[in-house]
Amino acid sequence: MRILAIDPSQTVLKSLESMLTRRDHQFIPFTNASEALRRLWADETIEAALVSSEQDDIPGVELCWQFRLAASLYRPIYVMFMSSYDSTKKLTEALDCGADEFIGKPPHPDELYARLRTAERVISMQRELARLATTDSLTGALNRRAFFERSGIACGDARPGSPISAIMMDLDHFKKINDSLGHAVGDDVLRKVASFAANQGEIFGRLGGEEFAMIVRGHKQKALDTAEMLREGIAARPIETPKGRVDITCSFGVAEWQSGDAMDDLLSRADAALYVAKAEGRNRVCADHPGLSTIGSGRFRVRQQPRANAAAE
Repeated sequence: MRILAIDPSQTVLKSLESMLTRRDHQFIPFTNASEALRRLWADETIEAALVSSEQDDIPGVELCWQFRLAASLYRPIYVMFMSSYDSTKKLTEALDCGADEFIGKPPHPDELYARLRTAERVISMQRELARLATTDSLTGALNRRAFFERSGIACGDARPGSPISAIMMDLDHFKKINDSLGHAVGDDVLRKVASFAANQGEIFGRLGGEEFAMIVRGHKQKALDTAEMLREGIAARPIETPKGRVDITCSFGVAEWQSGDAMDDLLSRADAALYVAKAEGRNRVCADHPGLSTIGSGRFRVRQQPRANAAAE
């Protein structure tokens, strides 16, 4: 584990370093709490923290609270509060402020190792729960809720000098595949298309049925190039089934973020372009333009429920 430790005493930190590196943990020591907090926010690989109750600049219980604020569904952090005072009040206060464990200072090596094994189990379970809560079980892509959460953050971070673009993609004539070859084949098609597309964008999710969406960091042309590569790649990868070969094509709509856009605005324009790609014969990429801005409005928001096969939620 990558463990950040905060204590004003270099002697305590040296002792902790000796214990932790002996068990192959990565140790990141700080005597200054403010510097430790900055490192915590900048380094998302930190998995656990040892926080001393005695701090010069920020009280230990306040640090526990700050560490808990840095944690999220996607980033579990196990916080261990260290104190040389065996006080029920101190223990209660630390736990109420976000600590997961309370340990004496200096900690006994065997006790510290046992508590870290607990931390590893807890973090592993949290990560698995996060995966189950955010992943579409059929395709492995982000589910609808997770896609909108992450893409909404990306949209909020977008600015004129650092734009993002959206790609909407939809399998062509997917209902015919389900009807003629069965849902098992349809599921296999969805899985293979998603597997091919998953690594091409920053954020990739299944919105429902045979419809997927992708966020690409960059201008519209980069998204158009990505969509065209996906279109060609999917078309070039027919799927063999017990009932014969299945040729797969997809249609794509592309839009670029505009100043003031919410994620719904960006995706609605990409969806309008997808609507045109479908109307013009499918198996093509279309970009949005001002004349399309009202075509897709409403269609995207109306289509909130999954349409076929396993649900994307």
